[in-house]
Amino acid sequence: MELLQPILHYGGHFLAPFLIAWAIYRTDWKRFGAVMVASNAIDIDHLWAVPMFDPDRCSIGFHTFHGWEAALIYLALLLVPRWWARALGAGALWHLAVDAGDCMAMGGL
Repeated sequence: MELLQPILHYGGHFLAPFLIAWAIYRTDWKRFGAVMVASNAIDIDHLWAVPMFDPDRCSIGFHTFHGWEAALIYLALLLVPRWWARALGAGALWHLAVDAGDCMAMGGL
């Protein structure tokens, strides 16, 4: 499990968005997937955490852009009639799902 967790985590953040994009937006899945990957920028909130990186900390509910309030904003982006807004919302929600999986693997959540 120790080797599998980082593979699942980073694969979830950087490869899975393209698979999701292909499944839901086939006409321009590469661009949609790229925007979903760009939504990983929500991790900017790690910069103001103390300590900045803690391998034993669950991001969900701890970091500003990883809480339920932020998730509501990401969910609202799915309702915006622009493909890039939907891609950002889908990517951010997927990011939260991947991080939640990490938390569960660590025994939290």
